[in-house]
Amino acid sequence: MSHSNAIVAPLVSDNLGLLQELNMTEGVLDLACGNGRNGLFLLQHHIPVTFADNNESALGEVEQKLEACTTKAQIWQVDLEVPGQDPLAGKQFDAILVFNYLHRPLMNSIQNAVRPGGLVMYETFTVDQAKHGRPSNPDFLLKPGELLDSFAAWEILSYNEGERSNPVSAKASLVARKAEAQ
Repeated sequence: MSHSNAIVAPLVSDNLGLLQELNMTEGVLDLACGNGRNGLFLLQHHIPVTFADNNESALGEVEQKLEACTTKAQIWQVDLEVPGQDPLAGKQFDAILVFNYLHRPLMNSIQNAVRPGGLVMYETFTVDQAKHGRPSNPDFLLKPGELLDSFAAWEILSYNEGERSNPVSAKASLVARKAEAQ
């Protein structure tokens, strides 16, 4: 499988070992995956991935890259923002990746869709991003501490919030583990 020229997020590559340690039964959900850069990286490491996005052409590009892939992969075209609907209801994943995407009504659904002991890797823009350019709509920007607060009940494995230099941006990133079932 050829890797696209999109660079995998350091949050994923730096924490690959955490994903490899999971006893994968459900695979990883690459939520709002766009060009699939993070999920494609995981497939190269034999981790099954479901690529979810509502962009048909982006998913088509991902699907083309899957042709030589032997690891289990699924394409799921879904509108994650239909009011009153929960596209993740009843679904379970070993881990969920979310990058450069924020739809607050989904936050609880994301948490519920991770199996006990599973992981979330979440990285997106904060309100400070507006001074650097797009996105600048506060509906799509995390407030200070919001991502950390959203996963307060989880074991936080890593957290960073602030200015980034390459490219210049303002982001929060988190890796967290859901508690094992009681």
